[in-house]
Amino acid sequence: MPSFDIISRTDLQEVDNAVQGAVREIGTRYDFKGSSCSIERTDNTLTLKADDEMKLRQVQELLRGYLARRKVDGGAFEFGKSEKASGNTIRQNVTIKQGIKRDLAQRVVKAIKGSKLKIQVAIQGDELRVSGKKRDELQAAIELVKGLNIAQPFQYENFRD
Repeated sequence: MPSFDIISRTDLQEVDNAVQGAVREIGTRYDFKGSSCSIERTDNTLTLKADDEMKLRQVQELLRGYLARRKVDGGAFEFGKSEKASGNTIRQNVTIKQGIKRDLAQRVVKAIKGSKLKIQVAIQGDELRVSGKKRDELQAAIELVKGLNIAQPFQYENFRD
């Protein structure tokens, strides 16, 4: 029976490379001279620090640019609220989305089952297993999920006949 998995993973090595490139540019750009702007990654969280809101927006745009160059989908990042930090600086936490959350998985399952395709969908932890009798129906399910306009990026892996 043909099947495939729907997953959502972000390549953390590419995120590290993008962060390093952005930090390097922050260190060399004239408009960041003398400022305390930085980007740090711990596990699945990025911490952006800047002197004021304007510089924080510049750091965000710089990070987004480097992520796009490294082909990391921007939808995998959830920017939190900016908050005051020590020394008159502003800090913002950015969460890197890994895996498919339960409510989003249930929404995808409901959409696939509502499409009347003859396939089964099972939630397995933070990924979805889609199986059916015909390859064409599985490909139709992939197109259906792509058409749902979900901000989080999905990958379709482990396609078996």
